[in-house]
Amino acid sequence: MKNIVIFGAPGSGKGTQSDLLIKKYGFGHISTGDVLRAEIKNGTELGKTAKGYIDNGQLIPDELMINILASVYDSFGADHAGVIFDGFPRTIAQAEALKAMLAERGHNVAAMVELDVPEDELMTRLVKRGQESGRSDDNEETIKKRLDVYHNQTAPLIEWYEKEGIRNHINGLGELDRIFSDICKVIDNL
Repeated sequence: MKNIVIFGAPGSGKGTQSDLLIKKYGFGHISTGDVLRAEIKNGTELGKTAKGYIDNGQLIPDELMINILASVYDSFGADHAGVIFDGFPRTIAQAEALKAMLAERGHNVAAMVELDVPEDELMTRLVKRGQESGRSDDNEETIKKRLDVYHNQTAPLIEWYEKEGIRNHINGLGELDRIFSDICKVIDNL
């Protein structure tokens, strides 16, 4: 079982690379963004609460996210190939909570794959995605807030995962196939 945290700023390619990894390795996928957008679309209490945070460019409270994650993770059953955590954890407290949640099940995070992309490229990608997809959180003002949150609250995880000995830095700028190949090398060596 290879549980992978795919890590990077908004727009770094986490979702795109996750889709390719799922096809190649048969991993489960937990995208906190997708889970939350579904809750919002369905008008659930969780969705309404989450929408308030998201609309302000803020992170969802940890306890709420861990409960959602545990439920989705358990839905894959005991004998899955592994799960890609996409968009989570975003803080050291969340990383510790994820580690504890997995440990309760006798599992762990095998690797953190960090997609590193320059900020100007992130802004270009996200504005374009917003125009193509109609995602309301992909507008320049909200993107700037999300990148600030990433730098202030999420980037410290890089050092945390480095200390855990499972950080893998990937240059996320360039050809999609090269980036995917670099990620596969990490996974194949686990």
